[in-house]
Formats: sequence, structure tokens, C-alpha cells
Amino acid sequence: MKCPKCGSSHIRKNGKRGDKQNHICADCGRQFIDTYSVLGYAQDIKKICLKMYCNGMGFRQIERCTDVSHNSVINWVKDAAKQLPEHPPIETITLGGSYK
Repeated sequence: MKCPKCGSSHIRKNGKRGDKQNHICADCGRQFIDTYSVLGYAQDIKKICLKMYCNGMGFRQIERCTDVSHNSVINWVKDAAKQLPEHPPIETITLGGSYK
């Protein structure tokens, strides 16, 4: 086993956190456990919630249908919006008729 911070293999046991063994690095002092559990929702759930939002469902309605907190859905929508490209410059938009 190696320290996740410095990579040293000079570690020792340091009590327990709940039912998990806690370790400490003798070189850098970092405390850590053997394995960490995965937190959060699956990607499939996120995709379903985003699709529901794009189809016009409200945040609280999505929460009632999927048992996912509406705050989580709001954060996912914000993250997805950041990945969208910016609007094109106004000069590149062509209009159908000429205006004088």
C-alpha cells in the first residue's frame, strides 16, 4: 500500500474510522483509508434527469419522479450549460431580407 499524497510505502495503522482501517503516512503525515466508496449518482440517472429537463419538466417534478434532489438536477443543468458553445458573433448571422 502506498500513500495517495506522496507515494511513500512507509505507512502504519492509525486506528479506525467507523468500520474501516485508518492509516497514516510516516513521511508526510497524510491520513487515509484503504478504499473509498463511490458517492453520487450513476451517469444513466444524470442523463435521464437532463432529458426530462430538456423535455420541459420542472426541477421538483423531476425530483418526485426520480427521487433525485432538485438541487442536484439544478447543478447538473448548470454544468451541462457550461459545456455548450457560446452564441455565434452577430456579424455571422444572416437575415432573410435586406434592411436599409
